[in-house]
Amino acid sequence: MRKTLTLAVAAVALTGCGMLPGQLGGGGGEEKQQTAVQAQPTEAQPTQRPTTSDEPQQSAAPQSDQVIATRETKVASGAAGAGGTARADITVLKRQGKTVTLNWTLTVVDGEVNMHNGMGSAVLDYSVSGVSLIDPVNAKRYRVARNGTGSDAECVCSDTQGEFLKKGQTVTLYALFAAPPADVTKLNIEMPMIGVLTDVPIS
Repeated sequence: MRKTLTLAVAAVALTGCGMLPGQLGGGGGEEKQQTAVQAQPTEAQPTQRPTTSDEPQQSAAPQSDQVIATRETKVASGAAGAGGTARADITVLKRQGKTVTLNWTLTVVDGEVNMHNGMGSAVLDYSVSGVSLIDPVNAKRYRVARNGTGSDAECVCSDTQGEFLKKGQTVTLYALFAAPPADVTKLNIEMPMIGVLTDVPIS
């Protein structure tokens, strides 16, 4: 299935809309397809500099102070015996025409968490391109938008800047995706390191 979505402005390629063969949330064995979309996110990119709980955080757009979904989990680090506990708070899952913007914060609750490439889709990928949206109704996976169709295309998403976050530090992240059909009102969000957040409402 190849689907063309049109929005005015610049061309962005999205990997995604892959059919899931079995359990939702699993990445193995899925069919991968390219979906072309013409889009340019109008939101300002959120800050990616980690802050302590005492520091004011710069805002991201679309902006929301309300946490609509959260998941806390233990995260292993590359060093033996090291690691920590991290919490992902989803603040925005917003449909805008034929795209969906996802904003979230990642807070280290205890220990130290490696954000170096922890949410990327490859060893040297220091972005959050490994995050995906799952449509449980139609059994489809939506991957982060890309700014081109070639192998060197970059994701329309946050750069983790190779950060190691310590207890009390928070980083604000975002990613852009193709939107599911209009009748889909909730999505599952799969995040490397964190796991799956289920039934997250789309605004």
